[in-house]
Amino acid sequence: MSIYTCPNCGKKAFGPATKAMAGRMNSKGKPCQNCGKLCVNGKGATIFNFVFSLIGIIAMLVVYLAQPYSDFLKYYEMPIQASIVVALLVIPRIVFAFCFRLHQSIRIEPTS
Repeated sequence: MSIYTCPNCGKKAFGPATKAMAGRMNSKGKPCQNCGKLCVNGKGATIFNFVFSLIGIIAMLVVYLAQPYSDFLKYYEMPIQASIVVALLVIPRIVFAFCFRLHQSIRIEPTS
């Protein structure tokens, strides 16, 4: 089910799963099924990923530093830290799949 249009050829070639895996502006991107050119999520996706990652890292640091002073965190620090890491990996992909526009990849790949 292709519901997102390719910015290169203008045809519907991306579904939510392929759009989620297209990545940010600094990633390689995913090739279009029709024209084969690479597409990535735009600047908004890159900014969202930076802000979300920053919040996640700050949350991990706060949990780590507050652990000696909290009885609750003495038992549940590791599951909380693990869930923050999983959230840092999964939530941006879900947001990329539905919220940001596709753009042409501007990354220059080295040729061999």
